[in-house]
Amino acid sequence: MSDKKVSCRHCKSRSESVPADTITIHYEKLWLYRHCSSVQQRHQQAQKAGQLFSGLLAMNVVFLGSAFISSMIFNRVAITLADVWILLSILKVLCLFWIIYYMMGTSRQPHAVLHRDSHAGPIWVRGSVLLFGSCSILLNVFQIGYSTLLVHCKSKVEILFPVIGILFICTQTYFLWHHAKDCIQVQHNFTRCGLMVTTATNLLVWLLAVTNDTLHMEIESQLREVEQRFSGKAPSSHPHWCNETVLCTCPNTTICRIFQKGYILLYPFNTEYSLVCCSMLYVMWKNVGRRISHHHNLETRPKFKLQGVVFGPVLGASAVIIGACVFMMYQIQATSLDPSHQILVIYYSYYIVLLPLMTVGAVVGTIIHALEKKELDTVQNPTRSLDVVLLMAAALGQICMSYFSIVALMASNPRDLLNSLALVYSVLMILQNITQNVFVIDGLHRRHTPPAKEEDTKEEQNREAYSQRRVSVLELGQEIRKASLSYIHTYSHLSWKRRVLREISFFLVLSNIILWIIPTFGSHPLFENGMERSFYGYSTWFVIVNFGLPLAVFYRMHSVGGLLEVYVTA
Repeated sequence: MSDKKVSCRHCKSRSESVPADTITIHYEKLWLYRHCSSVQQRHQQAQKAGQLFSGLLAMNVVFLGSAFISSMIFNRVAITLADVWILLSILKVLCLFWIIYYMMGTSRQPHAVLHRDSHAGPIWVRGSVLLFGSCSILLNVFQIGYSTLLVHCKSKVEILFPVIGILFICTQTYFLWHHAKDCIQVQHNFTRCGLMVTTATNLLVWLLAVTNDTLHMEIESQLREVEQRFSGKAPSSHPHWCNETVLCTCPNTTICRIFQKGYILLYPFNTEYSLVCCSMLYVMWKNVGRRISHHHNLETRPKFKLQGVVFGPVLGASAVIIGACVFMMYQIQATSLDPSHQILVIYYSYYIVLLPLMTVGAVVGTIIHALEKKELDTVQNPTRSLDVVLLMAAALGQICMSYFSIVALMASNPRDLLNSLALVYSVLMILQNITQNVFVIDGLHRRHTPPAKEEDTKEEQNREAYSQRRVSVLELGQEIRKASLSYIHTYSHLSWKRRVLREISFFLVLSNIILWIIPTFGSHPLFENGMERSFYGYSTWFVIVNFGLPLAVFYRMHSVGGLLEVYVTA
């Protein structure tokens, strides 16, 4: 494929120093469509062909990696974990070369980035990549330290793989932070292939992380059953391969225990990092060759302001504080040799109180959206389309686990207190996911109506006046009072629909944050309850949970971003 340059005076350049008359558009061209008389038609056909080819390339990479990982699971003699690490290391090195080439070569070519998608890579997404990337780097550091201490019984690949992982994470995070908004206009197909291979690599890293997490949880649960045997309790059923003797054990040293515990604590962040990177890389792939209109570029995005909300922060903060207490109590009891069923009752009770409040809030918000006269935003937006797809797909993880749990509990002993609470919890979780998805997706498609310019100018003048004034100790109380009166004034001048939408959105943001924190840091009652495990069998239930749990965690994190969008546009 090659590019054809056409002059254009109305395109916005990334660099303001380039004169408008010298800007060129690089139309895509493919020999298969050389018979097309229209340049625009040839461009569209070549664009579709390039997307198809890069998508097929990514699909083949994913299938190859999945075959390696599946073979490792079902035939550990022929394909070992080291073989999978070698394959992923090769893919990561290829991605590193392409990312460096893109940053040093492709993006620096003349007229390479004529447009930047203002909706792509919002600050909360890039902040998540930075946070999860930092935790993933620390995770790899712990893995290197732990493998170094046990170098006598571990292969050199176990040290080399996390080193390559650190380089890959650092380079990819820097790349996404600075280039997530790019709409590249040169080297279209090579860029598409690079983005798709990088996306496929992140998917395989996520798949391997989920698989290793499954094995880790099975071994951990099996060790607990061994402890129960010694304490005289009847152990649960378990697979025969968990009885294998562990030859490579951590020595009784403090530094080794720190590496081990740190690795276990930070492990979930690696899966989240890979999923977020996949979503951002997909948006970049959709934006290759995309030309954004001048009017679209000039649109101002609303900024986050903590105004017009009172009850939402109060209820949300209460949910976070109570949830943090329940989480700490659960962790203390779950790590003990004799975990009490009472903590599971408290855990389920917390969810049974919180989930109906979230469901009612989402339903009320959806009704208010229906009563509003805002126009729907029908402009093509790859970021918003991806947000909708991710919300619906990620919600399937929790919904899938809930339905499997409902069937097991109904068929077993639904009259038992713990089983009854788990049953209600599963039903409420399904309702909450569905209603929240409807509320967020409806809000994302509403057109933003900016407030009056006079009010914004007046607020800016007041803010500047306050920042320039020196506040003494005696005037501090008076300034706090003025700020409170200004906040109440702003709150009272909002329409009741905007106030309710902001209250609901802020409450749901904080609630989803605590519902993300609890499972991310190790609270998994679906493993501890035992009813579903005994009903479906050990291996089958772990496959179900480890498919749905990472998606459920990702759903909560992604919902926070969608709800913040709804909040700022309300």
